Amino acid sequence: MIQLSSSPHIASKITTRHVMWAVVISMLPEAVYGVILFGIPALLTICASVATAIVSEFLFNKITGKKQTVTDGSAAITGLLLALVLPPTLPLWQTILGAAFAIIVAKQLFGGLGSNVWNPALTGRAFLFASFPAAMGANWISPLPDAVSSATILSTLKQADAVTSATTVGAAAPIDYLALFFGRQAGCIGESSIMLILISAVFLIATKIVDWRTPVFMVGTFALLMWISGGDVLAHVLSGGLVFGAVFMATDYVTSPVTAPGRIVFGAGCGLLTFLIRKFGGYPEGVMFSILIMNSIVPFLNKLTPRMYGYKKQGGSK
Repeated sequence: MIQLSSSPHIASKITTRHVMWAVVISMLPEAVYGVILFGIPALLTICASVATAIVSEFLFNKITGKKQTVTDGSAAITGLLLALVLPPTLPLWQTILGAAFAIIVAKQLFGGLGSNVWNPALTGRAFLFASFPAAMGANWISPLPDAVSSATILSTLKQADAVTSATTVGAAAPIDYLALFFGRQAGCIGESSIMLILISAVFLIATKIVDWRTPVFMVGTFALLMWISGGDVLAHVLSGGLVFGAVFMATDYVTSPVTAPGRIVFGAGCGLLTFLIRKFGGYPEGVMFSILIMNSIVPFLNKLTPRMYGYKKQGGSK
């Protein structure tokens, strides 16, 4: 998730606010498409999550006497990101609980914007996953007009335990890679369309809101390891939250390294952990856990690859 921090791309409070809302706008295609795919339940989840995040931030600042920050866009980003990585069938009261936890516990209790250790939206999702595992991981529906219970591609891959050919999972029907790319698949609200996520990524990278290194090395490392292990690389990359997490979650200014080498290591580490969890763990996904684990070692990565301010290479001037 992209939020305020000491970033070279942000020069003022006004610019920061503009960047925040630009990120919100970049996620709107995924949100709209999620509503098209899953209908009113997805719309209600998005509205409930964003509204709860904004209200939670407002009330926390009001009660503690802190300066109001709801207009900077960070709470809206947290709420929208959380909603987009939730199942469309999740009960609204659980969505509200997760959004409040993300803002109050994962963000404000750590000191507010710029002080949190872990990505707030992913922390809120982890809280919901630990508290309501059945609702979070076992009740998927296919896109409209079918809207019936359906297993995700990752669940199918996990159940089959191995991919036996380039186009089939066990004895199942051939995988429709185009459908996965364009987003006709069961899953979380905003993770379905890889095409839309890539369009958002191009916009965010072109405007220098995010650094390309983290998402590229995260997806690249995962794909390389999956290929070496004999897995269906396309099926794994085009399904689940890998691309969404690489673009929107792993690039959070606050919880990712500040240096280029650090971002490369961070992205590669996220890709490695996602591969290990998907390939050898009992859970078919892994993106959420990989990013949160790597968030924990960001201070070490920043010290390992320190940034020097005010100096040039030998032979240059200060």
